[in-house]
Amino acid sequence: MPPRLYLLKLSARRSLNLRLNCPRKCSVRSIRMESDHSNSNTKAENCDSRGAFIVLEGLDRSGKTSQCSRLVAYLEGLGHQTELWRFPDRTTTIGEMISAYLSNQSQLDDHTIHLLYSANRWEKSSLMEAKLKSGTTLIVDRYSYSGVAFSAAKGLNFEWCKAPEIGLLAPDLVLYLDIPPEKAAERGGYGGERYEKLEFQKKVAECYQTLCDSSWKLVDACRNMEEVQNQLRKIVLDQVMTSKKGRPLSRLWQR
Repeated sequence: MPPRLYLLKLSARRSLNLRLNCPRKCSVRSIRMESDHSNSNTKAENCDSRGAFIVLEGLDRSGKTSQCSRLVAYLEGLGHQTELWRFPDRTTTIGEMISAYLSNQSQLDDHTIHLLYSANRWEKSSLMEAKLKSGTTLIVDRYSYSGVAFSAAKGLNFEWCKAPEIGLLAPDLVLYLDIPPEKAAERGGYGGERYEKLEFQKKVAECYQTLCDSSWKLVDACRNMEEVQNQLRKIVLDQVMTSKKGRPLSRLWQR
């Protein structure tokens, strides 16, 4: 099934389930919270030229890490100061705890590991903001959306999962590498970490669908690496130039 049709099918199924299972007063409030990026984030005061904050999201083995590295090399080749960041950042004390959990070397309660993921982002937040304001573009491999999607896929309350992320810097652009879970499972190295299980990844895909808003762009990740990279380059370069013109920073999920 083409990946864009896959997400449309998920969206249609979620809408049907909401109509059948929610009381009339439910009104799909939790999904509407994500529908308008401009309403969910508040603008900061700084309007000076700055770097762009660009996040790549997607299922495990969707190609995020490879594409992030290529984007950084591309932008640096054009003379743009650029850095590659990854979450979780496994170099910190908190990140080391997360890494041990992901590699099945330790066991943690689902709520505990979710809060560790969030703390890992918060401990880097001030440095991230300073880098952006200094003119450095950040290409980020996973961010808060992954944290919410993966924890909600375990059955944790969706709004509870979002709560510790509120107030973090909001990305200028989220690039979702769109691939059916079955296709991702066919790629090399699949199954090496805790979350790389097909049925679980299907649940993660559904949670990503709920988080998708107007700041997201879907990219067909079933194509070969060069085709995906060419599409990403154009989108990313446009965003870098927009940020250089002084687009203000905003905060995640604040009204």
